[in-house]
Amino acid sequence: MTAQEQTMKADASLKMKLLRQMLLIRRFEEKSAEMYTKEKIRGFLHLYIGEEAVATGVTAALSPDDNVLATYREHGQALARGVDPGAIMAEMYGKQEGCSLGRGGSMHLFDAKTKFYGGNAIVAGHLPMAVGMALADKKMKRNQVTCCFFGDGAAAEGEFHEAMNLAALWQVPVLFVCENNLYAMGTALKYSHAVTDLEKKAPGYGIASATVDGMDVLAVLDAAHKAVDTIRTTGKPYFLVCQTYRFRAHSMFDAELYRDKNEVDEWKERDPVTRLEEQLTAEVALSADDVLKMKKEVEQEVDRSVDFAEKGTWEPVDQISRYVYK
Repeated sequence: MTAQEQTMKADASLKMKLLRQMLLIRRFEEKSAEMYTKEKIRGFLHLYIGEEAVATGVTAALSPDDNVLATYREHGQALARGVDPGAIMAEMYGKQEGCSLGRGGSMHLFDAKTKFYGGNAIVAGHLPMAVGMALADKKMKRNQVTCCFFGDGAAAEGEFHEAMNLAALWQVPVLFVCENNLYAMGTALKYSHAVTDLEKKAPGYGIASATVDGMDVLAVLDAAHKAVDTIRTTGKPYFLVCQTYRFRAHSMFDAELYRDKNEVDEWKERDPVTRLEEQLTAEVALSADDVLKMKKEVEQEVDRSVDFAEKGTWEPVDQISRYVYK
């Protein structure tokens, strides 16, 4: 095999790995919605459908030693980071076998083993935490990156500006990833930001920034690699804006009266999963049978996560005060 053929094979292998990851996130979210309607999952549920390329591409550029923090729409990041699907589903069921012992639910996924530190329900509340973790790594002289995912709504919060300022002031290795899906709950970007090109907020703090098509996983991966490499080389923060879109409403409680159906349909034409699948098929790196096999494997993995959650155990009522500060 020639060097060129080896490169092409490795490239196809990477793309197939990325496709499988996005398929897993997509199917897991669809199954979560199904289980919610069956009242197996209660509370709030924010689906990541449509945004799979961001979590998949960015996470693929990180090392296992890097830290990851996310918002309440974090199932995709958790799965991409390697948190067990069964532990995530069990958490949403409220079972003791969940990654947060069934006490956090959908919005508070946590897994120290994969260095996935939430799942945070307060908008922008985890940005200062990310700066603190990055500062700790700097003090300990660890060449690690703290990656912090958040939405466009968080960029209008005070914590965003405080975190950006301190990250720049202290020169800490943090990657701020803004998943700009154009709506903070039901508020369109233009109604909450005077400057809607969010990447322009970074230079005011002396922070390097870039924007990327968040519906293209390969573009996201490339941009994330550049960002991470820059951080590891300089030790300085970086701001990456991923232009993406959620295909479902803000949450399962959302009547979605704030955006036009035609707009949603237009964005669905840019589906990141379909986009990569079609590219691999066109490159003859993936056959129709390969796609079916991959989808079947993903379906089985998601079904196993549901079985695991169903067989999980409820915490005894007399233990309800455990882990509660008094």
